[in-house]
Amino acid sequence: MSETAAVDPDRDEWDVIVLGGAAAGENAALYATQFSGLDAVLVEAGLLGGECSYWACMPSKGLLRPVEVAASARDLPGVSARMDVAAVLARRDTIVNHLDDASQIKWALGAGIDVVRGYGRLTGPRAVTVTRPDGSVRRLTAREAVVVDTGSAPAVPPVPGLAEALPWTSQDVTNLHEVPARVVILGGGVVACEAATWLRGLGVAELTLVYRGEGLLPGQEPFAGELVAERLRRDGVRLCPGRTIARVDRENPRDTGKGWTHGGEVTVRLDDGTVVAADEIVVAAGRVPNTGDLGLDSVGVPGGGFLEVDEFQAVRGVDGEWLYAIGDVCGRALLTHMGKYQARVAGEAIAARARGRKPEVSAEPGHRAVPQVTFTDPEVGSAGLTERRARAAGIEVETVEYDLAGLAGTYVLREDYRGRAKLVLDKESDTIVGATFVGAGIAELVHSATVAIVGRIPVAALWHAVPSYPTVSEAWLRLLETLNTARHQRNQGA
Repeated sequence: MSETAAVDPDRDEWDVIVLGGAAAGENAALYATQFSGLDAVLVEAGLLGGECSYWACMPSKGLLRPVEVAASARDLPGVSARMDVAAVLARRDTIVNHLDDASQIKWALGAGIDVVRGYGRLTGPRAVTVTRPDGSVRRLTAREAVVVDTGSAPAVPPVPGLAEALPWTSQDVTNLHEVPARVVILGGGVVACEAATWLRGLGVAELTLVYRGEGLLPGQEPFAGELVAERLRRDGVRLCPGRTIARVDRENPRDTGKGWTHGGEVTVRLDDGTVVAADEIVVAAGRVPNTGDLGLDSVGVPGGGFLEVDEFQAVRGVDGEWLYAIGDVCGRALLTHMGKYQARVAGEAIAARARGRKPEVSAEPGHRAVPQVTFTDPEVGSAGLTERRARAAGIEVETVEYDLAGLAGTYVLREDYRGRAKLVLDKESDTIVGATFVGAGIAELVHSATVAIVGRIPVAALWHAVPSYPTVSEAWLRLLETLNTARHQRNQGA
């Protein structure tokens, strides 16, 4: 961590105080100040840039990209790839700036945003105390607003022996310094599936996934989890669906630091009596918001849970519209890009209210089409609602699916391409409310789906968005053709 002295140590008042200096917090400070004449300070006890920069999005993609390239090479005749694990980990270290945030501080100061090191807590309306690394306390006041961007932490289920075994969490598995021979992963969501992909690709010999549900990636369309599970099994990963861990025991558990094995052999007992021995266990079983120690009770807000916000990201139940929450703490979508979107909305709302104006930019449109990419093999990309969620929302649904292996653009990507696409439509408006794509090279399709959903573009207009040939984006044309055929068949049978 850089020890850069970021601001005058005697200053105690800013227009905007941001508790937490992750990517969303940085965006909130920038958008509140860049055209308004306001000033802002980021209060951060850890690394400026937050979880995504050092422990999640960036390091995980740095590990996944080499694995993806190697897998593609194996699937193409005439091409070969060798995995140099040490070089992959070295590049990951470069991506996270060797866990040094000097460049982030330089950016903040260059943008006119101050930085205060320490842990911030609310002590009343617009009042914050900061406990510095040396234990001293500093008192700050916000003239206009306080923004909470303290993120979330990995949840460790109350399994007997699990916490005592000092399991790896997402921070360890993205910053691993050694590749254990045997690993058990608890969880079946995005973190678990991505971690399984790079761990197996980096050389874990025995890899086991234990998850409570019957399918992986339960928040996606069922076929997404099925295709990812199929690939993991083909790669030798052991899947244990519908199972929980009854007990964990570890020989000589010890805190050896992030990314190093935390002791001796781990014995994992499942609820059906199965016993799995491993060198490390990874917990990827959800996250909890970091709101329990923020002094929220001093402003009449219960701490410990997600913070409920309005369309401008202001915390509900707080008079004066001065307290905002963005990112994981508000629980709307635990994704970096959505946290940054919320931050842009909050920053503009703060600037507008400081001028005595009503905010104009709401965060509601963007939350209609929350985009997400899971960088497994195959990739899983989605925007908007699944069919199940659309029906639960009372939408009269029409769906269409297409096997992406039938595209010329995918035929050249892999010798044995596996993939699928699905659109969920609102029958009444004939617009898309959800889209899912699974397959190699589909990540860049997600933004086009997001635009279609947010813009409520009618299907009739999408016919004129001609995809380039031969690319994976031709999936859009094939989906529309399949939809058109199905509608003609229904009309003829009516």
